[in-house]
Amino acid sequence: MVELNEFLYAFALYTVIGTAIALLAMRGLRTQEEYYIAGRNVSGVVSALTYAATTYSAFMMVGLVGLSYATGVGALGFELFYLVGTLFLLSYYAPRVWEMARDRGYITPGDMIAERYGKEVAMLMSVLVTVALIPYISVQLIGVSLILDKTGAMSFEMGVAVSAILVALWAFLGGLRGVAWTDAVQGVFMLLMAIAAVFWVYSFGFSQHNFFVETSRLGDLLIVPNKIWTPIRFISLTVPWFFFALTNPQVFQRLYIPRDRKALRRMVILFGFFGLVYTVLVTFLGIELRVLTETGMFPGVGDRDAVTPTLLSHMPTLLAVAISISIFAAAITTANSIVLTLSSMISRDLLGSERVDAGRILIVVITAAISIFALTRPGYIVELSVLSSTILLCQLPLILGVFHFSKGGRTAGMATLLAGFMTATLLSYLKLSPLGVPVSVWTLLVSFLTFFALSRLR
Repeated sequence: MVELNEFLYAFALYTVIGTAIALLAMRGLRTQEEYYIAGRNVSGVVSALTYAATTYSAFMMVGLVGLSYATGVGALGFELFYLVGTLFLLSYYAPRVWEMARDRGYITPGDMIAERYGKEVAMLMSVLVTVALIPYISVQLIGVSLILDKTGAMSFEMGVAVSAILVALWAFLGGLRGVAWTDAVQGVFMLLMAIAAVFWVYSFGFSQHNFFVETSRLGDLLIVPNKIWTPIRFISLTVPWFFFALTNPQVFQRLYIPRDRKALRRMVILFGFFGLVYTVLVTFLGIELRVLTETGMFPGVGDRDAVTPTLLSHMPTLLAVAISISIFAAAITTANSIVLTLSSMISRDLLGSERVDAGRILIVVITAAISIFALTRPGYIVELSVLSSTILLCQLPLILGVFHFSKGGRTAGMATLLAGFMTATLLSYLKLSPLGVPVSVWTLLVSFLTFFALSRLR
């Protein structure tokens, strides 16, 4: 069980270190280029860690552990599909995006869209992206607040409030440079704590039993497809993740920050290594716990988002505190990265402001809105994350159009965004899958058909 005093001491230390880093990063943040993309002067190692920490959030140690526990090895395939897709897309598009951003002075993802399709399209995109990402950012606050609530450290509502304050504070003070520096520290800590959790559970539950023999108890959870991971469900969850690197603006904007091509290449390679190790660790942890449930050594957990909090309540205090802080760190790194990106898109693309102060005000406003949404806890962490990425698929034809399609302007851009956004939101809200086809696939089909149908118009 997490002891309140130990957690508060660790949390206070974490807060002081993070705030000190953000304050150190404040120097020289006079322009949007410095504030939002760190002056395009970030090393390959820090770029990789901030990309990884921004990508791998509370979704992993809370959502994916629970998904692995509830559904078996299909969760590993689901997450590895994302990683393979991301590395495939980065290997081709990252150098091109980096070069275009440096040559043409892009600061937000909308700058690239505005140059090709017009300012109005970038304005619309900033609004739709903000709406789409509110569920995803709320996931971060929900994840850590569940941990804090279940372990008795603080109430769910207090957890949301504390998380929101740190998200806004560190982005407000240090901009991207501060976020990247804190990400680098937190990314390493996240990985170390995942290793610690896996080894503790293994030593706790399998010191006298053979893990690989006991896994036979899982039955259909060891194979894919099964009654849970049907082909339709797998496609529904993985399609939005496959294109994550292009459609999620917080990671797309990360492609602007490496200082040179060598740093960019190192970023991609190191991220791939981090992602593979972290994914295997997290899914293995979920499988370990499910095996222990089947053997009677770990309680059965009906709410899969409560699996990790339940695990922490069985761990030694210091280890539970350290892992709790690592999950908190994972959520904060993702949330403040997204809030910073949305601030840049709204202030620069929508409002046309060149002032850093306007972006800082927006950080506070956006974080407050996300906190209100998170307090409702509208659904499971994995599904909320996938919903956001499904809505963001409406951007894909426009992004690919910059590199591969010579036709298509303002009309095609506006119509594509609206058609894809409406398809994703309406089908998701109504819980419909026409003809048995997942919502994510319908969103892609409608978006691309609209884009090509109107690409001859200006």
